[in-house]
Amino acid sequence: MATALGSSLMHHRPSALRRLAVTGVALAAITAGVCMPAVAASFDPAPMRELLTRLPDPVVSGALVGVAGYGQATPWTGTAGEVTRDAHFRIGSVTKTFTSTVALQLAAEHRIDIDAPVRRHLPGLVPAAYDAVTVRELLDHTSGLPAPAAIPGPADGPGWWRKTVSPQDVVRKAFAAAESQGWRPPEPGSVQQYNGVNTFVVGLLVEKVTGRTFEDELTRRIIRPLGLRDTRLPSSGDMSIPAPHARVYVGTDEVTEQSPWAWAEGGMISTVADLDRFMTALFRGRLLPPAQQKLAFTVPNVSSAPTNTNCINKTSCFSVGGLMRVTLDNGVTVWGKTGSRPGWTNGVFATRDLKRRVTYSLNPSGTASERPYVMAVINSAFESADRTTEETNS
Repeated sequence: MATALGSSLMHHRPSALRRLAVTGVALAAITAGVCMPAVAASFDPAPMRELLTRLPDPVVSGALVGVAGYGQATPWTGTAGEVTRDAHFRIGSVTKTFTSTVALQLAAEHRIDIDAPVRRHLPGLVPAAYDAVTVRELLDHTSGLPAPAAIPGPADGPGWWRKTVSPQDVVRKAFAAAESQGWRPPEPGSVQQYNGVNTFVVGLLVEKVTGRTFEDELTRRIIRPLGLRDTRLPSSGDMSIPAPHARVYVGTDEVTEQSPWAWAEGGMISTVADLDRFMTALFRGRLLPPAQQKLAFTVPNVSSAPTNTNCINKTSCFSVGGLMRVTLDNGVTVWGKTGSRPGWTNGVFATRDLKRRVTYSLNPSGTASERPYVMAVINSAFESADRTTEETNS
């Protein structure tokens, strides 16, 4: 459930927000061996503090931001509203980076062939019309699978945030809706369209090839080895979130306790410190051997679908590892992921060399787009960056 970076900016924000909000993002050219900007200057927290003092307001009731990297002995953390520095939050589609990492680990173990058709493992789930779709195309969102259908939402009426659906039913309902509408998928690998159904299928594939639950694989491969004590994937019936945490609302509905139906696609809970530790380990190659590490930062050189609002300028931005590649207005290229669940909008971004990293969690009310706030946070985190160059391995 990613925050769309392509939404239009609101024009009635406070002065600090207007000054910090990015007017747009442009994706960098995607070629091997490109020299990319990196961060060399220390972080100036003053603009971020100014931004956070404007909160809460009618659009965002709380915020938690952590910045780490070059020039800082310890990470800087700021909060707004009734949010503590060690608060837990539902990370939404940031979960996808964990799921992709598990899949790439299995590829390194030769238990998954990422260039083989996924239907070979899941013939009862993936229809024959998608027989050519490979695991790689699921991971980099070029599969052409249909969008989710009939997933829980406000249209379900009172208590909608507690309604659930199984991963298998998410996938089956997507295919059934597409068939009933006579939808014809694009050629696999020809265009990038960000789609959560891809990640549900990847999670089910992990379970099929390992014979274990996805939660078990996630725990033993990533959570436990990295010591992520405040990170977990709740079981299907567990609506709770560990304390401390924000109390979050959509309109007048408190949705703090909600269904984790998004599972391997967006159901995880974590903290700023744990997400920074995970991203640092991922970027430094602690979780993947070299061949799969390169794939984690490989973006397909294909067009971006018109409805792919997370990527602009008709250029794809998602890697095989589930990371977004974005070049900010000041020329700094960052890698990371956005994610949202009702009451939370989150993200984690870093330069490829980890010299600057930001993790944030905002609590939107749903009354208006929080996109200007997201871009203000990201821009503020990287605005004091000096532009140097480094050779990437993507």
